[in-house]
Amino acid sequence: MKPLLPHTWMSKQRSQGYGVCLILDSADERSTRQALLRSTPPDQYQSLYNQTSVAELADVGPFLFMLDNPDDRHLLKLFKAPQRNWGWLASLPPGGLATLAEHWRARALVGARPQQALYRFHDNRVLSRALEQLANDARPTYLGPAISVCYWQGEHWASADNPAPGRYLLPNDPPWLHTTQPKQEAAAILRVNVRRYLLAEHLEAYTRLADKHSHEAWLDQWLAQADAWGWTTPEALALLLTHALKTPAAGLPTYWQARPNESPSVHFERVVTTTAFWQQEGPL
Repeated sequence: MKPLLPHTWMSKQRSQGYGVCLILDSADERSTRQALLRSTPPDQYQSLYNQTSVAELADVGPFLFMLDNPDDRHLLKLFKAPQRNWGWLASLPPGGLATLAEHWRARALVGARPQQALYRFHDNRVLSRALEQLANDARPTYLGPAISVCYWQGEHWASADNPAPGRYLLPNDPPWLHTTQPKQEAAAILRVNVRRYLLAEHLEAYTRLADKHSHEAWLDQWLAQADAWGWTTPEALALLLTHALKTPAAGLPTYWQARPNESPSVHFERVVTTTAFWQQEGPL
């Protein structure tokens, strides 16, 4: 069997009368995005984070582009570098771009602010893991109006068909949020979400760090601390990082340190209560 290639998949979809959409990670592929914006009519692309509660992140968020020219040199560069994990392709019925954008806007945000997380549906590794682990009858709710998808799964190109393309409401407990992921991949996605949280909620303080600290080294330090304490919830991470931003040179007060045999949840609640007391916001 010949290996699947994106052009082969695109030709098959076009021969059946479908359009092809590029789901692009705009943050890491900015030059490609800008080139496609210059050559794509306004009604043939969508900025996903626009019209959402994280619209301020639209410039670094995913974009959707309908592809008219399969031989576009910028597209060919993407196909030659799948290891950059730039996104994936989807086929749609004519006029299906707005419906696909609506579908993923409903699924891109997880939880409530200020601890809202971003589901990286535009990452081909996330898509690959979901399609591998979801039951076949869960695919329509996940893929929505997409008829078929083509993606790099880490070793080769792969494709998957949607058994029932259409509009679907977001389930109360989406099964794709319960898929397991390799530790390295989970750490990379956490890092992206943390960075975007800081840019959205603490832009000035986070920017000022650059005067004396490397952003990457600073994140390494505090994510390592959170991991050592078992502080994995959005609330715990937000508390730790917010405090670290307020006092970047002072470190942590003594009472923040974990006590012997103290569980992460008890440790977190104790720090919250003690911090509120010292800030005269509550009883000890």
